[in-house]
Amino acid sequence: MTAPADDAEVHVVPAWLRQAVIGPSLLGRFSRLAAAMVAATAIVLSVSGYFVARVSLEQELDNELIRVASTTADSISNDIRGMGGLNSTGLSAANVVLVLLGADYTERTVPNEKVTLTTTNADLAIARTQLGYSARTALADDGQQYRIVAVPLQIDAIRYAVVLARPLTPMLATLHQLRVAFVAAGLAFVAASALVGWLAGRRVVQPLQELTVAVGRVSETGDLVPIGHHSSTEVGELAASFDSMMDSLRTSRERQRRLIADAGHELRTPLTSLRTNVELLVADENTGMLPPGARQEILGDVAAQLGEFTSLVGDLVQLSRDETPAAGARLDLAVVVSNAVARAQRRRHGLVFDVALEPYEVVGSSAELERAVTNLLDNAVKFSPEGGTIRVALADGQLTVADEGPGIADEDLPLIFDRFYRSDKARNTPGTGLGLSMVDHTITSHGGVVRAENVADGHGAVFTVDLPPAPPAPVEGDMVE
Repeated sequence: MTAPADDAEVHVVPAWLRQAVIGPSLLGRFSRLAAAMVAATAIVLSVSGYFVARVSLEQELDNELIRVASTTADSISNDIRGMGGLNSTGLSAANVVLVLLGADYTERTVPNEKVTLTTTNADLAIARTQLGYSARTALADDGQQYRIVAVPLQIDAIRYAVVLARPLTPMLATLHQLRVAFVAAGLAFVAASALVGWLAGRRVVQPLQELTVAVGRVSETGDLVPIGHHSSTEVGELAASFDSMMDSLRTSRERQRRLIADAGHELRTPLTSLRTNVELLVADENTGMLPPGARQEILGDVAAQLGEFTSLVGDLVQLSRDETPAAGARLDLAVVVSNAVARAQRRRHGLVFDVALEPYEVVGSSAELERAVTNLLDNAVKFSPEGGTIRVALADGQLTVADEGPGIADEDLPLIFDRFYRSDKARNTPGTGLGLSMVDHTITSHGGVVRAENVADGHGAVFTVDLPPAPPAPVEGDMVE
């Protein structure tokens, strides 16, 4: 049974370590990325600078030793037996060590020289060829590193090499100080870059944090409160999109609440009436309390109320659909309007329909558009007096439906397309109060606009529908790429 122990080991890992290794914050990533980039740059520059400085110091030291060795060679050539008058004290004061190497590999040093240099074949080659010079770094018997150069010297056909060495302790101390300076400067740059990265990341992450807080507030409280301020960056665009989504959700929620509240209000009255009628029928079944003919009248009321329920439910289903049309077919609006007029004429006699239609092609659902036009016509029929005229015209892409009724009160015009809204004049007329709302819903979903206004002479109302035209149809024979 080792699984629990393994789980325990996983959970004892410190939170800060898991955060640092597995899931650092975005702000931390900004800081670490900036620090890593500057650290990499500092390392490259420091290492490069260090080696460039070392090579430069070595070249400078080599040039100096070569000059000293050449000067020493001139002195030795005048007095080889006395080594040009050089002694260990003078060489020590100049911080150099001298060896005269013959072509036969014999070596001469100044008297009392305490440091012994080991010559190599490279030094011997300078003595024998008398060409160029050699430079190298070697460890002497005193434990110090020396920079050693050899220059040629010829005296009376005898070939020598003047081997001159200087300890590298001062140069190494300088390089050590340079290393310390590079490391200190690199650490300072890394710390500064981490701070700058944190500050820059904070500015970038702050809108995301605000967005996170807003999302958390929505999840916890359900309050659709937008952020309210946006920057011009990509994160600002994301915040703006979030606010737009909040507005859409808030609007949708308000519409849903209003629809539920209005539907409940509208359903309550017919439900009460239907329940009363059903209770009367049940009571009559047991007691026979109803007079002759009353039962049939109540059943007629029940049938009418069920029809009203069916119509109301159908309207609610239609309004709950998505804002886009159910289908997008190319159709002639004149045909749709003609079919709706024919349906309205069959249902209401005694009215005159003055119809003038011009062909006008749109893209949308024929069934939905016909139902919307039918609702406009039903509204006109409802308020038209006996023998009145309903004018239906489709010209220049604009559909108008005008009646000769009492018109629309000024205070009702802004609310005429609201769901379940019924003016005082419509209180006693049949209907659910959803007809014009469905017209607005359908026309809007097809990209159009519907407006209501009173006739200029004050007799009747006129509804105007504007729908966008269908795009030009491709000409037969055109090339399709």
